[in-house]
Amino acid sequence: MPDLKSLIREVPDFPKPGILFYDITTLLKDPSGFHGVIDGLKDHYRDIKVDTVLGIEARGFIFAPALAYALGAGFVPVRKPKKLPAECVRITYDLEYGTDTLEMHKDAIGNGHRVLIVDDLLATGGTASAAARMVQDAGGIVVGLGFVIELTFLAGRQRLNGHDVFSLLQYDK
Repeated sequence: MPDLKSLIREVPDFPKPGILFYDITTLLKDPSGFHGVIDGLKDHYRDIKVDTVLGIEARGFIFAPALAYALGAGFVPVRKPKKLPAECVRITYDLEYGTDTLEMHKDAIGNGHRVLIVDDLLATGGTASAAARMVQDAGGIVVGLGFVIELTFLAGRQRLNGHDVFSLLQYDK
């Protein structure tokens, strides 16, 4: 596997001063980098039965369908409100300053479906935790949460206590 961290551009002061942004577009344009991400996630989950890979908007949509294909599973998008055409279930969750909402089609997850949740980044864990609650409320079983990048200093993994959490890359600052 290539050195994935070397393929990620670090952008200081984006989107605001004091934030160091990890830009994955440079990793995505590199064929060995993109393949390395999908292969790394696939290798971690290949021995777990997965019916559905759920991708969180927006960058989770980049990785989740490719991983679903590699695992022989289906793909379900979780989106911001009013982006999906059929009847949806929704969850509103707290942010540091305010709230946010996610939706998925009501018929996306069936009872007992084994669901792997995928996103590009684990920061505080709020969005991933909300997605896990949506899956469980729909009768699904969360078999894991997979991320390309984890910002360990934000301790998002702790909000996902009780779930298998895997990240390919960890950043301490």
